[in-house]
Amino acid sequence: MSQPYDFAIIGAGAAGLAAAQYGARANLKTVVIEEMAPGGQALLIDALENYPGIEEPISGYDLAERMRVQAERFGASFIDASVSNVRKENGRFIVETSNGPVESLTVLVATGAKHRQLEIPGEQEFMGKGISYCATCDGPFFKGKRMLVVGGGDAACDEATYLSKLSDQIVMIHRRDRFRAQKALAQRVLSNPSIQVRFNTVAKEIRGDTKIRSVLLENVLTHEITEEPFEAVFIFIGSIPQTEFLKDTGVALDETGYIITDCTMQSSIPGLFAAGDVRATPFRQVITAAADGAIAAHAAANYIDEQRGQAYR
Repeated sequence: MSQPYDFAIIGAGAAGLAAAQYGARANLKTVVIEEMAPGGQALLIDALENYPGIEEPISGYDLAERMRVQAERFGASFIDASVSNVRKENGRFIVETSNGPVESLTVLVATGAKHRQLEIPGEQEFMGKGISYCATCDGPFFKGKRMLVVGGGDAACDEATYLSKLSDQIVMIHRRDRFRAQKALAQRVLSNPSIQVRFNTVAKEIRGDTKIRSVLLENVLTHEITEEPFEAVFIFIGSIPQTEFLKDTGVALDETGYIITDCTMQSSIPGLFAAGDVRATPFRQVITAAADGAIAAHAAANYIDEQRGQAYR
């Protein structure tokens, strides 16, 4: 096992990267553990236009890369590994990773959430063959084609807008009678001539051969089912918090599985913090995730001072 860290961060999305910067600047020995590329959900953003201080739109990838470089410059280190378990022993945490255990005085869970699936016939069969959960990743493969977008939240509206730059044949369906996205995002979709919006509509089955050919759509009010041609289906219907590795910790979760924290981002387990999309919060944005991370790092530093009897009174 390596020398103990002060602050171990699981996940390198906006929350984890912001926490890494603030933790390292507070002179905490900080490590970020991430199994994929830094950035998290921000990597799906084609043009981030509402981040304070950044006047021109920036891609989620570019923002994440800047945050990573900044965190490293302040002294944070990064480990490429997956995490299978976290446990607390004698006042310290042991984070079990695919590269061996990591010991730390405090831990921040910033693992985000994964995309929820429709769980309809054809979804698994055409995964990677027209089914996608990332418009910026796969949209360019279907330029000029007829594409279906499923969802009604911020992500769905943002991704539909992106796809409308690639094709004027975008159909967007939502199971309710109005979008739940922010008004500005929703209005942008509704006023876009390249996007045909259909409310009270759900996808029932995805059909094809070597690739997607059509989708069965149902009007939930009339129960009328129609089959329409599509070459791609982009699904944005919510997320599932990535907390499975915490099942043995006893940390408090809400009814949907998100980690419950106080205003300092501390969970029900002292020294274990959560930030970003993985915690119970009324608003999930890049800016709120970054703010969560900064607060968590500050709280972790205070927690360590208290454990060492060095807290400022």
